[in-house]
Amino acid sequence: MNWEQLLSLKRQGDTSKRLRVEQDDTRLGFEVDYDRIIFSAAFRSLQDKTQVIPLSKTDFVHTRLTHSLEVSVVGRSLGRLVGKKIIEKYPHLKEIHGYHMNDFGAIVAAASLAHDIGNPPFGHSGEKAIGEYFSIGNGLQYKDQLTAKQWQDLIDFEGNANGFSVLTASRPGIEGGLRISYATLGAFMKYPKESLPKKPTNDIADKKYGFFQTDKTFFEEVAKDMGMIANKSGDDVGFERHPLAYLVEAADDICYTIIDFEDGINLGLVSEDYALEYLIKLVKDNIGVAKYKTLTTKEDRISYLRALAIGTLINDAVNVFIENEEAILAGKFPFALTDKSKYKAQMNDIINLSIDKIYQSREVIEKEIVGYQIIQTLLDKFITAFNNKYEGTASNYDKLILKMLPEKHQLEKENLYERLLHICHYVSLLTDGNALELFETINGRKKN
Repeated sequence: MNWEQLLSLKRQGDTSKRLRVEQDDTRLGFEVDYDRIIFSAAFRSLQDKTQVIPLSKTDFVHTRLTHSLEVSVVGRSLGRLVGKKIIEKYPHLKEIHGYHMNDFGAIVAAASLAHDIGNPPFGHSGEKAIGEYFSIGNGLQYKDQLTAKQWQDLIDFEGNANGFSVLTASRPGIEGGLRISYATLGAFMKYPKESLPKKPTNDIADKKYGFFQTDKTFFEEVAKDMGMIANKSGDDVGFERHPLAYLVEAADDICYTIIDFEDGINLGLVSEDYALEYLIKLVKDNIGVAKYKTLTTKEDRISYLRALAIGTLINDAVNVFIENEEAILAGKFPFALTDKSKYKAQMNDIINLSIDKIYQSREVIEKEIVGYQIIQTLLDKFITAFNNKYEGTASNYDKLILKMLPEKHQLEKENLYERLLHICHYVSLLTDGNALELFETINGRKKN
């Protein structure tokens, strides 16, 4: 892979090449990506989607929206720091093609901003609830009517693949979705493969999948246009990662490791003594003892250590990337950047404590149970009604249910797989609150 090709400004539907030297620096294409994402309805819905504590009304706990904004800030720093080194190593990128270090920051920031845009309500349990509706629930009846890969898309419903659809899928009058630049889409694609074969290797890029069968053709177009390296054979589609996807992943890893931990501390799920011990191990080389001693509240102490920890991990991730840049370009770096971090042990300690004290806390588990019931009920009602309408057997109740679908989701789908995926996509874009309200309406519990 080469950087000139990887930094593509091309957008879906373009008939001519977009050159960096011809770009208006006051309205750079990569920055337009960021703007289009932040003004999208799918991004706005993240303000009422779970990050750690589902349906929490506590104001200092992160939602998917605040998490995504923070990941984009960390991603921008990672991108700029890496971009500075890349431009120094390959001066022709600037001298001939006009690229700047901030271009790398803009690409990674935009992709980071969108990294959770396809996640269903109620956190990762939302993905599992959709998958299990098909694998062991009422959706199992459709298995024999689908191909193996279509079925795998449903039983392993994946927020990353759904996000690619949000960013790129066309609907009447809206061709190419948000029309994001190929470079940003490449950075967004953490798992550039289809759902089968499942985990064919231990390569980090094979851990999950990155596109549904409906988006396969365009996904291949994007990857091939940027010169990403194909790594599957026969009818299977998969590629080595776009290098900047490693930075998006690192930004997310850094934020959820440190900031979810901070949320747990603020909620009282992790004691301050534990927290200080774990965070100080991470920042002991950078901590200003005199400054730290002036901080009188738990919130200020934790905030100071969190900022130091994030800065430490950003610099470390940049070093790992630059040291392995040639292997990454060759598609021969099968790890996450944080896997090779010199702070890997400290990060693992924090993650393990978070799993024990936060992710498996009673409040989280109770709300995830509620989320399962809500999602599976909504899927069942809407899929049944949608299919009955297609078959011409819709009852009056089915027709009433379908009237609950927003206008942009009132589409005809001839193919069963597309109908099932369409309803999954609709449910996935609901906020936690919207899903709960719809569930209560359908069950006759809504209070006027």
